[in-house]
Amino acid sequence: MYQYVDEHFQEVIFSGRDLRFGELIRCTFERCKFQGTSLEEFTTTGCRFIECSFHGAQLNGSIHTDTAFENCNFNEANLFVSKFTNCKLVGSDFSKTQMDGITLEKGDWSYTNLRYTRLAKQDLRDIRFVETDFYGANLEKANLRGCDLTRAHLAKTNLQGTDLRGAVMDGVDFKSIEVKGARMDFTQAAQFLRAYGAKVD
Repeated sequence: MYQYVDEHFQEVIFSGRDLRFGELIRCTFERCKFQGTSLEEFTTTGCRFIECSFHGAQLNGSIHTDTAFENCNFNEANLFVSKFTNCKLVGSDFSKTQMDGITLEKGDWSYTNLRYTRLAKQDLRDIRFVETDFYGANLEKANLRGCDLTRAHLAKTNLQGTDLRGAVMDGVDFKSIEVKGARMDFTQAAQFLRAYGAKVD
């Protein structure tokens, strides 16, 4: 096991290395590469990753608290049973990322690419998903209560049994989504009806 505290790394290549079981505290990584890196069960606290690439990295069982991953690339990475608590993932790309068993607690996932991700039955309460791309994602029976879904892209998203009550859905294109089976509150129901031209008093 290793530990880095208050370290700063810029354009460092960690690709292909074995960095399992490490602990990072208040570290900053700018434009670093972790492509294909073994990062299983490592932990980050108060760290910041800026425009870093985790393409194909193994992050199984990793735990992240109050950490920011800004505009990072997680294409084809493995996040199986990883945990993100109050983290900022703004602008990051999760194309073809393995996210089964992931735990998300609060935080800001705005402007992320979560196309085709499987988040069924996940507790996603109170997370910011402003303009997040959920195209084709599976959110079946997920709990999205209190989320900020302003202008989120939900076309072809599986919302069967999803709890949307209390979520902010301003700017969402209700005509592009299938809401059958989803739980909605009065405000959302009114927005849905207005999208189809109804007058709601």
